[in-house]
Amino acid sequence: MKQIYQLIIALIFLTISINGYSQTEETLVKPESTIEGAQQNDSTKINPSGLNFNDNIDTILSDKLDSMMHTWYVENSFPVDSLNAAYAADSTSEAVPDSIYVQRLQSLDSYIALPYNDMVKKLINFYFNRRKGMVSVMMGLSNYYFPLFEETLAKYDLPAELKYMPIIESALNPKIVSRAGASGLWQFMYGTGKMYGLEVNSYIDERNDPIKSTDAAARYLRDLYAIYGDWHVVIAAYNCGPGNINKAVRRSGGKQSYWEIYAKLPKETRGYIPVFIAANYVMNYAKEHRIVSARPNFNFLTDTIVVTSYLHFEQISNVLNIPVQEIRQLNPQYKRDIIPAKPDKQYVLKLPIDKISPFIDAQNQIFALDREKYFPDNQLVPIKDDRGYRYADTGGKRKIYYTVKSGDKPNSIAANYKVEISDISEWNHLKHNRIKVGQRLVLYIDQKQSKTVAAKVNEPQKQSIETVKKEVASETTSDQNAGFTYYIVRNGDNLNKIAKQFTGVTDIEIKAINNIKNERNLVIGQKLKIPIKS
Repeated sequence: MKQIYQLIIALIFLTISINGYSQTEETLVKPESTIEGAQQNDSTKINPSGLNFNDNIDTILSDKLDSMMHTWYVENSFPVDSLNAAYAADSTSEAVPDSIYVQRLQSLDSYIALPYNDMVKKLINFYFNRRKGMVSVMMGLSNYYFPLFEETLAKYDLPAELKYMPIIESALNPKIVSRAGASGLWQFMYGTGKMYGLEVNSYIDERNDPIKSTDAAARYLRDLYAIYGDWHVVIAAYNCGPGNINKAVRRSGGKQSYWEIYAKLPKETRGYIPVFIAANYVMNYAKEHRIVSARPNFNFLTDTIVVTSYLHFEQISNVLNIPVQEIRQLNPQYKRDIIPAKPDKQYVLKLPIDKISPFIDAQNQIFALDREKYFPDNQLVPIKDDRGYRYADTGGKRKIYYTVKSGDKPNSIAANYKVEISDISEWNHLKHNRIKVGQRLVLYIDQKQSKTVAAKVNEPQKQSIETVKKEVASETTSDQNAGFTYYIVRNGDNLNKIAKQFTGVTDIEIKAINNIKNERNLVIGQKLKIPIKS
């Protein structure tokens, strides 16, 4: 029976490969010999000096943490002190002996082996010494998401430690989209999500649904384990695709453990297991490093309502006096603030538990409110402009134009202007969210932030690099006495790379001093203020 099950799983992944749904071109084959569970990859057998730390991994993790900080709940529900602390620079380096790290990891009694090496240590220090405030916020969010993860993993009899994977995948941002197009807490690609029953269409993306995506991720991990039987390899396969794992196995001469095929894996995946181990450590030993979970000012208790007719978030918001942004945060699977429900196609609406009874009491009023405006003739009719193009959520908003600069990404633009990536794509008829430098984008923003955005839009064109250099030369002399110098951004720069050029300076300090919300917005020729330290 077990062999038949493994054959079925292999055929499923072969189908994924043939249809271009995963990053592999090869059929999954179960290794001939595997070591199960926590017995594999003894840390005493790993040579830390043979592992190279991928400097790009901290940039990837930083971007995901930044995306978490721009979610509505974080910006609106966490205490101001917690948010200020999250962005404040903290380069404190705690001298923790390696023996303590090893002892603490072993004390976790994890079913998945948690070996310790230099790479794990560097990633622990990344979280604790450079992102301490953000870890505190992330711990606050984990109180909302972890019970869901734990319940689902237990349902499929999977190791509880897997609940830390979304820490790495999405930093607990349910609407984050990667450059490769993966979406949601568990970062599902479109094809893999469809294979595991997640609905994705013009109105819904269930990859962003915390409940359904968690269930799909658990089933996917279970199926991967049926093939590989090694949790480290399974977690790596989740990141880079089974095909890349199979290639690494072949190129390693048939070796099958993660650390043996490590050198043949894609660069990002080489750091994935060390990040997973670091995340386990960080979320269990934050208190020992003087980090306390930030407590958000929102109700963790929610409940659901089954919806059987078209419903717009603004109808709910106007009757129940709940912000549209909060409804979006609780229901990230609905792409256009619309629940496209019908009697024969029902969907679920999640609300704070104290809004459930008021919704039931006022549901006739809610569904009837401005019905003809939102659903003319009770049909899903998209809003159109005078050219017949469809626009998402433009009512009562100001239209502006934004010119794409070097380093811009749709997710960074969306975060800066507090709009959805899907809306930017629809407003500008983008294919696969692709933009190019110099492209002019249409954005619709809330009236409340119009003045702030107007200042951004109307700011003068960037000066030439030569002009900036002259300014820097003159300003540096006067500012050095005040403890600052200047740096001109070059091609290929990021904040981490820049910080390493100045003694004692961290990327988060540069970010705070220059009021940078997202480092992806760095522009070649941009002038940055750098603190001078002895």
